[in-house]
Amino acid sequence: MIVITLPDGSSREFDSPVTVEEVARGIGAGLAKAALAGRLTDTEGQTKLVDTSYQIKDSTQLAIVTAKDPDGLDIIRHSTAHLMAYAVQSLFPDAQVTIGPVINNGFYYDFAYDRPFTPEDLKAIENKMAELAAKDEVVVREEWARNDAVDFFRSIGEEYKAEIIAAIPEDQVISLYREGDFIDLCRGPHVPSTGKLKVFKLMSVAGAYWRGNSDNEMLQRIYGTAWATKQEQDAYLHMLEEAEKRDHRRLGRELKLFHFQEEGPGLVFWHPKGWALWQQVEQYMRAVYRDNGYQEVKAPQILDIELWKKTGHWDNYRENMFTTESENRMYGLKPMNCPGHVQIYNAGLHSYRDLPLRLGEFGQCHRNEPSGSLHGMMRVRGFTQDDGHIFCTEDQLLEECAAFTQLLRKVYEDFGFTEVLYKVATRPEKRIGSDESWDKAEAALMQSLQESGCEFEVTPGEGAFYGPKIEYTLKDAIGRHWQCGTIQVDFSMPGRLGAEYVDEHDQRKTPVMLHRAILGSFERFIGILLEHHAGAMPPWLAPIQAVVCCISEGSAAYAKEVTQKLRQSGFRVEADLRGEKINYKVREHSLQKVPYIIVVGDKERDAGLVAVRARGGVNHGNMTLEDFKTRLNEDVAQHRQVLAPESK
Repeated sequence: MIVITLPDGSSREFDSPVTVEEVARGIGAGLAKAALAGRLTDTEGQTKLVDTSYQIKDSTQLAIVTAKDPDGLDIIRHSTAHLMAYAVQSLFPDAQVTIGPVINNGFYYDFAYDRPFTPEDLKAIENKMAELAAKDEVVVREEWARNDAVDFFRSIGEEYKAEIIAAIPEDQVISLYREGDFIDLCRGPHVPSTGKLKVFKLMSVAGAYWRGNSDNEMLQRIYGTAWATKQEQDAYLHMLEEAEKRDHRRLGRELKLFHFQEEGPGLVFWHPKGWALWQQVEQYMRAVYRDNGYQEVKAPQILDIELWKKTGHWDNYRENMFTTESENRMYGLKPMNCPGHVQIYNAGLHSYRDLPLRLGEFGQCHRNEPSGSLHGMMRVRGFTQDDGHIFCTEDQLLEECAAFTQLLRKVYEDFGFTEVLYKVATRPEKRIGSDESWDKAEAALMQSLQESGCEFEVTPGEGAFYGPKIEYTLKDAIGRHWQCGTIQVDFSMPGRLGAEYVDEHDQRKTPVMLHRAILGSFERFIGILLEHHAGAMPPWLAPIQAVVCCISEGSAAYAKEVTQKLRQSGFRVEADLRGEKINYKVREHSLQKVPYIIVVGDKERDAGLVAVRARGGVNHGNMTLEDFKTRLNEDVAQHRQVLAPESK
């Protein structure tokens, strides 16, 4: 007797093996029609996704996967990638198929073909995909011997696919998936038939090296997206359009904030307005340090590699480090701030009464990121972190982690982010430290989130090599997720570097070290801020909070006077005394997304008033300068926007 337990706790009994599709049909015709795959769970809690044609031969737990399930959406995307490869080979029989995985929000497939694919080709491929999907051809799983599969793909001219299969151990059975005239290597599962694939769009084509190695031949990568419903796809495409308008690289140029150039790959050239924005972020975070018990420090940029060997970075991270030599000594340009902070801690003897000791630094780091991965300020080689390290006892660990989460949520809210996602990344395969210390560290992080009332996801194996971490992810104005903050529990590095404290029994103990950052990389966070606010920074952050424009030469002196008084009150204000028409000035500064534009003419001068316009064309009329100061002070104090983010 085969007993199949369903997610609601009910069960079905069968006298002989039964397919996932048959179980679904027994539950209801609607579920059978919607079924894309099955999720089996064994007695140890391990899950496995299988096709609807999979035969269940032993008692198990089963969930029917539909398009509403996240796994179902991945299956749709993976199957759509195969549909795309099917369409490409239907239209371009000489094209060779290589690798095609699911990626965030879509999929891609790499092809070897003798000429570049054009936008017209993409449109033709997409139309062919729709035609093939409409045939509703059954997708069939087949199992082959490894060598038979190699011989088959070589016989049809698919040398790349044959190479992939030849690298698989000979004794393994190979699974292939066939739909109509197309067959491809794949682990699966896939949708039952091509008719399940209704909503998709090809997005772009790019170059990609075979197996990601620049020594290999260049292939063509076609990107696409696929969704369960047209409404979801339309929303995604709208988000992409909005994201393009908000691209921080575009805003950096238009708003004269920063630029990049080939002579400094992965490095930012900050212009005066951009650096003013940077300073507002830094001064805010400096106040956060001060008000929450951190002492600001500064450690060297380069350190002898012997120190990096002690920390474990040299063995685990050397490919990402820049190095230099002087007087027959090799140095590493720091990719992280933590070893320097341990040296500062070790410079004096500490009592348990000194703990927790919180050190903070705006530390400049460099990492040798591959040139192909660099992306504006989102992925750079040189960056500054709001880095901090907390040295504490094991008894203080839980309280420090919980307090950090609360602080981080407040900071994000001040910057305009109200939704935060939490993940606990646990021990990776390549790590230092004992299993016992990892158990303690992981348990502390999870308990701290539970006590803070935060729901969280566990991501196995994604911790740092020296400790597990909580990853804090922001959701921006157009629904994108950005992982920024982190706190990592480290039982290993303090001991490796000789950090100690004297406990209440006069015994030497090793402190626990918490690595923590709220913003992460300043460069990346400012890029996220610009895109979240569409460049329309709230008054407290705006590089220029107000511009005073004179209508005529006769009011220029009054405009200077108003500007000077506002500057003396601590505001970031500029005067526009050019002989341009006032409408031209207002439009220009509006495009620069300045929060307030103050217009003064003869009438305002004679009455001792200012005419105030807010971003977005809002006219507040005339008011005294003191009233405007009060208004701007309130905006700054409340960390609020003048208007909602715009992307015009």
